[in-house]
Amino acid sequence: MIPLYKLEKLPRTQKLRKIAKVFIAAENRLCMAGADKAAAAGIFTPAEFVFFAEASKLLAADVLFPDNARKSFEEAASVFQTDELSAVLSPLQIRRALNSVKHLLLTATGRDQADWDFTSGDGRLDPAGRRVFEGMFVYMEDIRSPFNVGAMFRTAESFGVEKIFLSQFCADPRHRRSQRTAMGCVDIVPWERHDFFAAEDIPELPYPVFALETGGIPIDEFPFPRRGLLIAGSEELGVSPRALAAADASGGRVSIPIYGAKASLNVSVAFGIAMQAWARVNVSARS
Repeated sequence: MIPLYKLEKLPRTQKLRKIAKVFIAAENRLCMAGADKAAAAGIFTPAEFVFFAEASKLLAADVLFPDNARKSFEEAASVFQTDELSAVLSPLQIRRALNSVKHLLLTATGRDQADWDFTSGDGRLDPAGRRVFEGMFVYMEDIRSPFNVGAMFRTAESFGVEKIFLSQFCADPRHRRSQRTAMGCVDIVPWERHDFFAAEDIPELPYPVFALETGGIPIDEFPFPRRGLLIAGSEELGVSPRALAAADASGGRVSIPIYGAKASLNVSVAFGIAMQAWARVNVSARS
């Protein structure tokens, strides 16, 4: 950690970036240690508590926060002025303060923030911690964006999908952007490449096939099967004609009613809505 006297001498932008790095590292350590500890003693040294407080004072003088942001900053930074910080405050209180100052700093330095800038504390996910609904399968057909693929993996893991199949034209789940958005879920949800509907003769599958697409049954009325294959199609073109034909001959189409001027949802958002509805049915049926 850079000494305070050296920090004070740095150019403004470099100083803000250095402080931001310290706060990011501190939050990561606290998060990995576990926010359920009774106190933060042992996680940070007294010198680090002093650094948080003094760095906050430097920031108050150097950063031109808008009025509403300045108030938020002052509220967060006031935590670091508390005497005997480690004994008085819980790790969660300290983490909230570190997190707030970190994000205000990143904004002040002109850095756009993305989902992977957020500290989740999940670390490496344990597959044994998953609740899986047997027979819940997903087919991602030509999802081109690594961000969408990653987000859909994260959603699928959250709602108990047993396995994900991807068409050959889907973005790679191991792409760094997919991995960032999935936050570990690519490593614990089984998946494979499999073009179910590429051949002219569509294979008979041992479970119902249904598509997330417009022109179908509204989601609140759709009869989700306990086991089945949900198809989510391309961001630009939707579900392919062959896959739609397979769905129409089997489980049908599920649609999400929308009411705005934009006549569609991002595929990962629509997928999340559909997966929650499907998982709710499985929870009710299998509890």
